Parts: sequence; C-alpha cells; structure tokens
Amino acid sequence: HLEAVDPVVEGRARAKQRRHGDLTTRSTILPFLVHGDAAFAGQGIVAETLNMSQLAGYRTGGTIHLVINNQIGYTTLPEDARSTRYSTDVAKMLMVPIFHVHGEDPAALIHVFRLAANYRWQFGKDVVIDVVCFRRYGHNEGDEPYFTQPLMYERIRQRPSLHQTYAESLMEAQIVQKSDVETLADRISKRLNTA
Repeated sequence: HLEAVDPVVEGRARAKQRRHGDLTTRSTILPFLVHGDAAFAGQGIVAETLNMSQLAGYRTGGTIHLVINNQIGYTTLPEDARSTRYSTDVAKMLMVPIFHVHGEDPAALIHVFRLAANYRWQFGKDVVIDVVCFRRYGHNEGDEPYFTQPLMYERIRQRPSLHQTYAESLMEAQIVQKSDVETLADRISKRLNTA
C-alpha cells in the first residue's frame, strides 16, 4: 500500500549519500516522508522502517516524517482504529521528538518545521511532525464522509477555509491589506486555471 514507499525512500537516500561520499554524517541528502495518520499507525512497514533507522547498515542521518492527521483515516475514528492515543505513538520507540501541531496555525507549522530540520541536522535522527487537521472532503471521489461521521462533518462544513482565516488574521495584525489578499488570490486562481 502507500507506506511501501518508506524503505524505498530510505534506500535511495542512502545510495545517494554513498554516491556523494557522505558515509559518516549522512547530511547531504534529507529523506522526507509524508504519511496519513491511519497508515502511520496501522501499517507495519512504518514501524519496521522506523526500527531500522539507527542501524549501521541502514542509517540515513535521520528522516523527517510529516503525518497529515485528519483524525479519521479512511472513514474510521481513531478510537476504533488503534489502541494508542496518538497515531504517531509508534515512533516513541526511537526516543525522538514528535511534534503535534495545529494544522490551522501556519506560523506554528513553520516554527515546528524549523525545529525538526534543526534537530535532524544536529543529531542525525528521525523527527516526526503530526499535523492535526481535518479533511474537508472525502478520502476519494466515492467517499462521502458525512455518511459515516455526520457529527464531525457537520462541524467541518461550518468552518471557514484556512486561507480565509489566515488572511483575516494577517489583515487584523495589519501585515497585509485586503487588496494584497485579493491580488494573491487572483494570481493563484489564474495559475491553477492555466495548469
């Protein structure tokens, strides 16, 4: 499944480090993996990859793991999908930082990414970033999450989108003007339509 890419990324990173002659610090190539919360907690290949991360024959100098935690997996709430509180608890076996950050706070996300990158460069170990957020739409075109999680999705439908709330907070702080936000939104729309 999706997490089958984990050992592939680690192997490629290690091979590229070898090609660069980086056999000790392993700092020339940074492996970066993006996971879903249910997959991180539920697919054994994640634990296997984490478990091998500090072994001499497999080290890559640390990987940054980004977990997109939409709190629902495919259609199942966490309490029905795993025995641990956090989807990232499997990474506790490494005794590395696991940052839990609110997905609707872009400044906090940037801060945590900087902390994670600095930790990885300094200590050569994995770091996990658990972005607690939500998925506004279904897992795919055939999934209507309102059918399986009606209470949760009623609350999500009522929430404004992140770009709206962030723009409002920047305008309130007088960092940008409304015209700046509108100009940026128009530029993004044009680029998306062109693509």
